[in-house]
Amino acid sequence: MKSDSITLPSDGAAPEESLQQQVRIILADSQAIYRVGMRKVFAVEDDLRVVAQSETVDHLHTALERFPDAVVILEAQLLAEPIEAIPPIVARYPTARFIVQVAKVDEDDTVGLYRCGVKGVVPRSISPNQLVECVRRIAGGDTWIDSQSISWVLEAYRTQAATLMNPRTQPQLSPKELTIIGCITRGMRNKEIASQVGTTEQVVKNYLRKIYDKLGVSDRLELALYCLHHQILKPDPDSPAPSVLPAAPRPR
Repeated sequence: MKSDSITLPSDGAAPEESLQQQVRIILADSQAIYRVGMRKVFAVEDDLRVVAQSETVDHLHTALERFPDAVVILEAQLLAEPIEAIPPIVARYPTARFIVQVAKVDEDDTVGLYRCGVKGVVPRSISPNQLVECVRRIAGGDTWIDSQSISWVLEAYRTQAATLMNPRTQPQLSPKELTIIGCITRGMRNKEIASQVGTTEQVVKNYLRKIYDKLGVSDRLELALYCLHHQILKPDPDSPAPSVLPAAPRPR
């Protein structure tokens, strides 16, 4: 196996009919020892088959182009910023199901990853039997989440709901966040916002994600509607007529 390439299992290709009946698995991990270990775990399971292995994000995309309905076991550290990087991948491959392996399971990362659309968050130390069960459950349409993670996610949504339902709740927004919100309510794109505030599009995206989390909204239109409803932005008496919201949320 070349360390810089997408590879199929070396034990030969299965007949297409057999492959269609098996759960296809992509191992996306920067460490060869983990890929080898996981492959050995799945090799003894008749209904599970590793169809590709990748050690970079580019190689993961290549594998997903070939196997868009696979279950992906993704090392979190393969991505520089998992919370930022995963949503575009999930959106691009909607039929794939993602399991993220993390070095340490903590509340913020766990809640953030499930919000990104992953189907499971597991520690690197997960037992082989649990990993096999996790893949099977997720391939069958379930979400793999332990009791602690359930508590974290439910608490996060309770906090969001309280913020949305309580008109007296005043989120702590920085001056730059308020400026960006003002640009959003005027229908400006990220490139235009970046130019106005003197930063980059990526920084604007980072600010938007933080704003979404603070206000409990999921996209630009919800953000604009929420801010207008709760009067987050104070009206400027010298400004012209109120701006018009976009008809549909634009890409973030």
